[in-house]
Amino acid sequence: MLNEENSQKIGTLYVVATPIGNYDDLSQRAIATLSQVDLIAAEDTRHTGKLLSHFGIKAKTFALHDHNEKQKAQQIIDQLNQGLNIALVSDAGTPLISDPGYAVVNLCREQGASVTPVPGACAAITAVCCSGLPTDRFQFIGFTPAKSKARQDFFIDAVNSSITSIMYESTHRIMASLDDLEAALGSEQQVVFAKELTKTFETFFNGTVTELKQFLTDDPTKQRGEIVLMLPGKPKVVDDIPPEARKMLALLENEMPMKKACGVVADYFGMKKNALYKTIIEEKQ
Repeated sequence: MLNEENSQKIGTLYVVATPIGNYDDLSQRAIATLSQVDLIAAEDTRHTGKLLSHFGIKAKTFALHDHNEKQKAQQIIDQLNQGLNIALVSDAGTPLISDPGYAVVNLCREQGASVTPVPGACAAITAVCCSGLPTDRFQFIGFTPAKSKARQDFFIDAVNSSITSIMYESTHRIMASLDDLEAALGSEQQVVFAKELTKTFETFFNGTVTELKQFLTDDPTKQRGEIVLMLPGKPKVVDDIPPEARKMLALLENEMPMKKACGVVADYFGMKKNALYKTIIEEKQ
């Protein structure tokens, strides 16, 4: 039900999540909201028209996408100020999550307009909850970069964050991205692949990047569809090496082999030589 108090004075922008594949996932509240608003701002009016038609919703739509939302933002504010209620939807999932809408919602907040969420499906959350990766802390980092070097740096930063990372990838770039993932983090890097979530050919794959590349090469049809990649974070290593020991190591490594330097430092500070040497070598890799 729409916010009647607000609608009497000023309109509300409803940020409405839509299904990512299965129409049954559209909530009753979302159906009611889309049925009652005055206007629907849609990423693609034709795509949204199919959804509306399925539920027998007759509403006036207009296009709001990456190429026009900055220009449309003030127009939407003006319409809200006239008392119109407007729903914002993307082609699938939750608007603004790697989809248009930020410029509009940001301007609404700046100008004090009412913005209300109508929650529902989101591919990132849908994927991670079934990934088997830690979910106590995670980050969504959008689409991978278009350029190879930028992608490799992107993957390294994601893993070094020490928490689960969720990202989107396009069909035409998935194999190149996996090549970059392997180049950046090695063939044994663990990765979770999810595609076509909530649809007939929903697929999950957990394994190394090499195994995933083989899985997708064996059946190229699995490269098609809406893709989510997830990477586990690298566990943070607790630094048990005292700063004074590191300073001594820095001086000694210029005078003797590292293994011998570690032995000297370990004896001086009462540390385990092999453990110290292993830690230093791992840090240098």
